[in-house]
Amino acid sequence: MLFSERLRKKVDPIWSSYLKHPFVMGIGEGNLERKKFEHYMKQDYIYLIEYSRLFAIGSAKAQDLKTMTMFANLLHGTLNFEMDLHREYAKKFNITTEELENTEASATMTAYTSYMLNQAQLGGVENVVAAVLSCAWSYNFIGKELATWPGALEHEFYGDWIKTYSSHEFTKIAEDCIALLNEITEGKPELELKALEEIVIKTSYFEYMFWDMAEHVDTWPIPTPTTV
Repeated sequence: MLFSERLRKKVDPIWSSYLKHPFVMGIGEGNLERKKFEHYMKQDYIYLIEYSRLFAIGSAKAQDLKTMTMFANLLHGTLNFEMDLHREYAKKFNITTEELENTEASATMTAYTSYMLNQAQLGGVENVVAAVLSCAWSYNFIGKELATWPGALEHEFYGDWIKTYSSHEFTKIAEDCIALLNEITEGKPELELKALEEIVIKTSYFEYMFWDMAEHVDTWPIPTPTTV
């Protein structure tokens, strides 16, 4: 059994819950409140900035040119293809790119990206792949599932989101992450595999928390202190 197959079975209960989450269902059914999506889009944009750093770390930690190139391609795909979707939605909300980049990170976004960056720095290239896997793979999973919902792809507002994450281009990003993880974990002892599995499970939980943050338009538990 490939390591990715083992992981997929492990996280299935978590990922299945995404499709029942009101925020994700709102995208698929086309009835999500715009203010919730705007909050999500801004938080996800700055999330992707930190996510891109992971690919840069992976390229730096790579032991061969093939792996270095793959991480560089994943970085390019995230900074351009995926983030372009957010920039296009920002235009619809009359939000400038500068405003997007200056979004204050929510507690969930901060915790999630801090965890990924910490795990990436602690280990080798395998830690980096494990840290990025849940986001890319689960978004592709969600996108493909929502694409089968009646009218979802044709929705005037959320259809583009579903088209992006179910697309061939994004599927390639997810599949490249999966293939790389399978390659670098081949022959690794069970103790190391368990550690990588834990990273994937925890980031899967963080993904659910991110949907929750978006649904409730959460930032921090108490208001940010203002400068007098």
